[in-house]
Amino acid sequence: MSGEKVFPKVETLQALGSDLAGTHKASHSEAARKIDPAQLAQDKRKLEEDGYVIIESLLSAEEIAEIKAALLPLLGHTGRNAFEGVNTQRLYGVPEKTRATDRLIEHPRILALLDRLFLPNYLLSQCQAINIMPGEEAQYLHSDDGFYRVPRPRPPLGAATVWAIDDFTGENGATVVVPGSHTWPDGRMPGDGDRKVKAVMPAGSVVFYPGTLWHGGGANLSAAPRLAVTCQYCEPWLRTQENYFLCMSKETLRDVSEDMKRMLGYSIHPPFIGMVNGMHPKRVLEEGVPS
Repeated sequence: MSGEKVFPKVETLQALGSDLAGTHKASHSEAARKIDPAQLAQDKRKLEEDGYVIIESLLSAEEIAEIKAALLPLLGHTGRNAFEGVNTQRLYGVPEKTRATDRLIEHPRILALLDRLFLPNYLLSQCQAINIMPGEEAQYLHSDDGFYRVPRPRPPLGAATVWAIDDFTGENGATVVVPGSHTWPDGRMPGDGDRKVKAVMPAGSVVFYPGTLWHGGGANLSAAPRLAVTCQYCEPWLRTQENYFLCMSKETLRDVSEDMKRMLGYSIHPPFIGMVNGMHPKRVLEEGVPS
């Protein structure tokens, strides 16, 4: 019959692992696919060997200024404990509050790496602005996906970026990473004998690392704040840190890109994870929208 939807046949248990959507098929970032394969291979090799990669100068001066102008008026509250930083301003739920940081969340160079780390339809776990003020002490070292209680060593279940909106220097709180710690087993923690590296980089650069890497915010010994944006991602079958179904309005979600919609949870991990009434969650965004 003309116009009748045709769904994939499901005749075996294995077939449930395929994309069963009739209307909203799984999509991938076209921009990420255009990243130079040689450059991507170099990024991934650095990531596998050291547990992190610094990619410099991905943002223009104009983009940096736009992001800073959008974020600074929204900052105010400082951390509630030593981990958040009592002299550190934090802004949670950033994707609902400004579109200026979308380019960080969905930067093609980052998505290209994530495409090789995780299953399709991986999720944005959180996005926050972090402004380390003068006098802040170093954050204690930690791994970002340690709250997923899966024994190490193991592949990462999450990954993160820290974008330098201000220059990251050795004095103003540059993120501290522990090279090679992404391969450590359960129970091993950084000690005095382990090498620690400050992710010094100019504004507009990013440090990318898997959730298994030990790291932490540095102490700010300078006289000026150090602004950053961190975006964290996770496998599509895991619970995210921020609940974007409550954080994000339908109006905002309709405005963002397809890559953003997918990472904010408006996607399906086969066969059924993420469904709404047995259907693709994007249908919820279409309700009340004129055809």
